[in-house]
Amino acid sequence: MSEGLKKMGEKFRSKREEMSLTLREVENATSIRMIYLQAIEEGRVDHFLSNVYALGFIRQYANFLGFETEKLAKEFPEALRLPAEKQDFAYGIGTLEMRGSPHGGVRWIPNLIWGSVAVVLAICAWYFAKFCGLL
Repeated sequence: MSEGLKKMGEKFRSKREEMSLTLREVENATSIRMIYLQAIEEGRVDHFLSNVYALGFIRQYANFLGFETEKLAKEFPEALRLPAEKQDFAYGIGTLEMRGSPHGGVRWIPNLIWGSVAVVLAICAWYFAKFCGLL
């Protein structure tokens, strides 16, 4: 937890209390869950799903309280520039084959059925056209 985040959270809390708002009222107004608002005010954004959500929630909460995000970014540069998350990607041999159809080789069976139906209909149409023309 950085000191900048903690100081910014304290600033948010004091502004909210100055506006005589409860966390529940802020939650209803911003649609940010109360546990996340509490985490922002305590400087514990590591409880968020990802850094992108944390940054978005911080900016939305700041705008709701009437803060300008540019001024906050200058005052607390490390708070609004959250560290990048480490993402594990499982690229390697065999991963592209996994992206195919879950049915594997069964994919051609519906095409075979529709093709057979089309051939049978064509033969029936030819048969009826040939013999109906003779009547």
